[in-house]
Amino acid sequence: MKRTLSICTVLLKDLRRTMGSTENVNLTTNFKEWKFKSPPNYAQLPINDNPEYNVPVAVNNAVFSKVPTEGLTGNLRLVCLSDDALAEVLDLHPAVAEDPDFIDFVAGKYLPDGGMSVCHRYGGYQFGFWADQLGDGRAHILGEYVNRKSESWQPQLKGSGETPYSRFGDGRAVLRSSVREMIASEACHALGVPTTRAGALVVSDDHLVYRDMHYSGRARQERAAAVLRLAPAWYRLGSLEILHKRKEPELAGRLADFIIENHFKEIDPAEEDRYVKWFSAVAHKNLDMVATWQGTGFTHGVLNTDNVSVLGLTIDYGPYGFMDHYNEHFVPNSSDDMGRYAFNRQPGIIIWNLNKFSEALAPILTEYQIQKIEEIKATLEEYVKNKVLATYLRKLGLNNKIEGDTELVDSLLQLMQDTSADFTMTFRQLGELESAELQDTARLNEKWSLKKLATSGDKWAAWVKRYQDRINKESVPESERRARMCRVNPLYVPRNWIMQEAIADAEKNDFEKVRFLLQVLRKPYDVNAEAEARGFSAEPPSWAYGIKLSCSS
Repeated sequence: MKRTLSICTVLLKDLRRTMGSTENVNLTTNFKEWKFKSPPNYAQLPINDNPEYNVPVAVNNAVFSKVPTEGLTGNLRLVCLSDDALAEVLDLHPAVAEDPDFIDFVAGKYLPDGGMSVCHRYGGYQFGFWADQLGDGRAHILGEYVNRKSESWQPQLKGSGETPYSRFGDGRAVLRSSVREMIASEACHALGVPTTRAGALVVSDDHLVYRDMHYSGRARQERAAAVLRLAPAWYRLGSLEILHKRKEPELAGRLADFIIENHFKEIDPAEEDRYVKWFSAVAHKNLDMVATWQGTGFTHGVLNTDNVSVLGLTIDYGPYGFMDHYNEHFVPNSSDDMGRYAFNRQPGIIIWNLNKFSEALAPILTEYQIQKIEEIKATLEEYVKNKVLATYLRKLGLNNKIEGDTELVDSLLQLMQDTSADFTMTFRQLGELESAELQDTARLNEKWSLKKLATSGDKWAAWVKRYQDRINKESVPESERRARMCRVNPLYVPRNWIMQEAIADAEKNDFEKVRFLLQVLRKPYDVNAEAEARGFSAEPPSWAYGIKLSCSS
């Protein structure tokens, strides 16, 4: 283990020497000096300004509602922050964590100059059924920030109080779900998954809310928390769907034009077929995203249309899960009784959601444009199938697609499922061995996940032979194959059992495990001695395999 892991580490360190660093950039340390762009671009869109902002109401003819945050009360604690997200996105030095104004900002108690707090109106299909108006029930977009790279970002708080879209909720989030969102956002970013980011997490000692975590009828008090989330924009498929259902086509066209002009610069906003090109871009960005999910074993858990970004970003981390042992029917959400959002169904569900999105666009399209979108839709299943295959081939150290590759991948996944081999570590350990060592019993015994695969006997031997032949057909040297695999197959992902332990400590105000986990997952491909000592890449404990999460947060 030590020999092969060190090879991966050296290869990755060499790669990073060629990459830039933000360490020497002049970052803001005094948070009072940090300001939003004023006015934000989204101020150009219709904003409802109802003085009873915290009363659930059906909002019409608006994209946003103007709603102030309701800050957390009581003694506040900074649970953790992402140095990378603060520096890369907001030009903030990690030292701002010591600034009380920054803590108040994350808690929803302080809005910097230029801020405009709004909540977004959208609808959605939940588990296949139209749920009508949903919207930001506990989240506030705070403003627009243009960073040193000329990128526009919209910081958003989750857990910052009631809104017109709260649907009789309390507008709060709790610590356990906030930790999970914080960790997953940053982990997915490091894994190359298109995603929203998370900058910091604050919890109150005294602000308590009631939650029924298991929907058992036994609610308990939990501490309220708030997460600082970051995205270029927060528009979802449901942003257009609500306008379609409420018969607001003029506003739908205005919103579509605004999103195209501000977030899809590759599309000419004056072009007649801009909506067709926009649908194509939204579709392909989301299918590219779901292919990365399939390659990391990530299962979102609640792929309702309101949880799908038009920007193709992973959004709204709830009862998600990273698979331990491979199971194509993996469902992390205890509320998903029918397995609608199972791991293997994610690409198809994204296409189903895109079909609903095309229906929402229909009122602003010509018959010709509707037909053009139908033609695009007819290609999406094959597109994502090829994207997922290409993802798996890269995980196997291969670049070129040839005949028989689908069977090569499918047969490995079936073996993994039959033997309960681990998803993450199977691919990593394949890259830690020479292909000639894949039938060496002594070497396999050092690799706990490959050892499981080898229990299939002749089936494993047959697959190894097929893999070796495939490597030879591409004429890829062993050193190059293994280097490729080290770059795309992580050692560490945010497994539920690891997060459960971190959350249990955090609820006792011990945040060391949360912070350490963020540190490790920032570099998921590098061997971390302390993470190894804590078993982060070892076989998960037996109790880990039964963990499921609910939507309760």
